Amino acid sequence: MTHATPHDHTRRSHGWRRDLVELAARWSRRHGGGPAEPEPPTATTATPATDAPDRAGGEGDGGASRAETTLWRMRTTVRDEPGTLAALCTALARHRVDILALQTHPLGDGTVDEFLLRAPADLPSAELTRTVTDGGGRDTWIERADAHDLVDAPTRILSLATRTALDAAELPLALRALLGRCAIRSLPARSLAGRPLEGLPPLEGVLEETVMRLRDPSGGAIVIERPYLPFTPTEFARARALVELDSRLGPRVPHRRDVLTLPEGNEITVRRADTRDLDAARAMHQRCSAATLAQRYHGPVGDADRYLDHLLSPRFGRTLAAHTASGRLVALGHLLWDGDETEVALLVEDEWQRRGIGGELLRRLVAMAAETGCACVYAVTRSANTGMVAAMRALELPLDYQIEEGTLVITARLSSAVIPSSTG
Repeated sequence: MTHATPHDHTRRSHGWRRDLVELAARWSRRHGGGPAEPEPPTATTATPATDAPDRAGGEGDGGASRAETTLWRMRTTVRDEPGTLAALCTALARHRVDILALQTHPLGDGTVDEFLLRAPADLPSAELTRTVTDGGGRDTWIERADAHDLVDAPTRILSLATRTALDAAELPLALRALLGRCAIRSLPARSLAGRPLEGLPPLEGVLEETVMRLRDPSGGAIVIERPYLPFTPTEFARARALVELDSRLGPRVPHRRDVLTLPEGNEITVRRADTRDLDAARAMHQRCSAATLAQRYHGPVGDADRYLDHLLSPRFGRTLAAHTASGRLVALGHLLWDGDETEVALLVEDEWQRRGIGGELLRRLVAMAAETGCACVYAVTRSANTGMVAAMRALELPLDYQIEEGTLVITARLSSAVIPSSTG
């Protein structure tokens, strides 16, 4: 088990490492490396032959054009002693690989170096990995990079902190953006049956190789898993800092409200909701028929109220509420983070059904999902729920249907190009 705080970096400073990387990068460009500036935002870039002379070549190179290149994110572990980084940079330069950025993650017995690289497009990832191994790296991991990786780490982390500060529902998304491809689960302090969570992590959290366990500010725990790549103490410290920021700021959702006019002329207000709307949501449950509640919750109607704490918590997703002009809550729409997948769910009070409210909430929820980078969303309902089927079809997105024992799962594949923007 790794301690909660990063190891002190006692045997070398980040300053001389940055200077060495810049020197090695200049050496790489002087002796056949890639361009000094990042290209426009594409993972693979090509420069036409009519471009300006290549700064990578030496003087008098005749203005040879740059070859196609590919961006890679690479992480490798090196010994914590002088000369190791220089050997690695020299090995990369021999293959015309340009180092665009470097982050260091100190460990007890070495250092994890994370590079953003521009390599010739015809250099296979396996050959790049072998090059790093020959240069002294071990436990090397590599994947294709994109334009987002060109943003420097401090800027990206500050942006994630801002998102988290403005909206409590952003914390799981910010953690995923910070740590890359990983599974994030929020575990409530108590189950629906009232049993307390077992194994609640300590306040300082726990890091165990590929798993982080953090104390959720709203109670319970946040579990983050990344089986393909162990977390470093630096990443753990950053994740803890985001969670601590969320804890200090307390419950919060954006205050934006949209007033919409229904086809029949009535006005409704759509806004974000959270656990402060519990009483109004329970009152709406009381006004809903047993059939409506059964279609929504797929279980005993008497248990419906017990789901609301979870559904309205911003830790598990986002909720939109629709109110009448008198302030009465008549519909709820939920966007729920489900590991790597995203669920949408709707509940509209009987008296207000088939007036377009559910479709409006669904459109906004799907737009939110697209904005956060979700590839698809799914809805679970009864096969007889024609209203939900019609609302999903009205999205005009590619749909997949699965039916099993009367339960219908409809999955919509998203495209940001065709989904309008949503309410904040």
